[in-house]
Amino acid sequence: MPNWLLPENIADVLPSEARKIEDLRRQMLDNFRLYGYELVMPPLLEYVDSLLAGAGKDTDLRTFKLVDQISGRMLGLRADMTTQVARIDAHLLNRESVTRLCYAGSVLHTRPSGLHATREPLQIGAEIYGHAGLEADAEIQELALASLAMAGFGEVRLDLSHAGLLRSIIADDAAARNDEVALYALLQAKDSPGLAALTAGYAAVTRDALLALPHLYGDVDVLARARDVLPAFPGITKALAELAALAGSALGRAEVAIDLADLRGYQYESGAMFGLYVPGLPNAVARGGRYDHVGEAFGRARPATGFSLDLRELARLLPSAERKHAIRAPWGNAPELREQIAGLRKAGEVVIQSLPGHDDDQDEFECDRVLVLEDSNWILKNLG
Repeated sequence: MPNWLLPENIADVLPSEARKIEDLRRQMLDNFRLYGYELVMPPLLEYVDSLLAGAGKDTDLRTFKLVDQISGRMLGLRADMTTQVARIDAHLLNRESVTRLCYAGSVLHTRPSGLHATREPLQIGAEIYGHAGLEADAEIQELALASLAMAGFGEVRLDLSHAGLLRSIIADDAAARNDEVALYALLQAKDSPGLAALTAGYAAVTRDALLALPHLYGDVDVLARARDVLPAFPGITKALAELAALAGSALGRAEVAIDLADLRGYQYESGAMFGLYVPGLPNAVARGGRYDHVGEAFGRARPATGFSLDLRELARLLPSAERKHAIRAPWGNAPELREQIAGLRKAGEVVIQSLPGHDDDQDEFECDRVLVLEDSNWILKNLG
């Protein structure tokens, strides 16, 4: 096997794509700052006990693990940065007030999430800690929509669901609680025959509610149908009210869809959940929601909500970036030349010095001006 080959679903990022990714990263992080979010940079690896604390089984399966040669303990290469940021909030910052944090960095997955997905996504996201109210969920949702709008996506679909629905339905039914994992899988697959078989021995109110969930999807009108067919348990009433509020706050900026059986991330999330979809990509380009219980794993229960997206996947959907205008300059150490080039770069101009004996091949840059020496002065001239 040639020594230049890379593992499956691992790839280099070439100049044109790298520029798009970096432009998106800078724009989004700058926008997060305008909302009051502080940037943190968690390490690429840490002890598995900490890295997977509060995370679901899916995250565990996606995490590369290795033995630390210093301590002998098991380390993990992060597959998601959310729990790392929760650890930072709980232990390093340890604030009592509301804290807004953001991050951007590579994560690694043992297996790709889709047919053409990379196993090294570049994850960017934002989290709010310390506020249990719906206002925090609405802000995170707004920030996620603003991020896609900033990237140039005008057509966005917002899918909403709520992790509290299933928990409220099975709370008073011991048999159903014992089957929680199986129920989650059947609802996620919308397997109505399987649900009917599994729930045969449940209380009638529990069984009827569970059998109704796979059919409760559509636009915002589905919430009215849900109020009619689901029991008026306090948790269900609260979840439906929260979904109605979040759907209302997004109207006009995104097409809103609701699927009450979409429990992706159920083991991890604790409240309202959302996914954002754009044309050209079958999977959600961004996901977010409330995960209040994660902080408990670090000894400090604290309300939390946030979202993240993969910049590499998002960049693939964008058109090729326009070539940037540049100035061609000769190579040389003359003080006047170096001073002129330094001044141009300080003013924000791209100056490419031609190396002797080589023709430059810069796909990203188009040199339309040249720096030439005339009458002992370096001046700019247009090419062509």
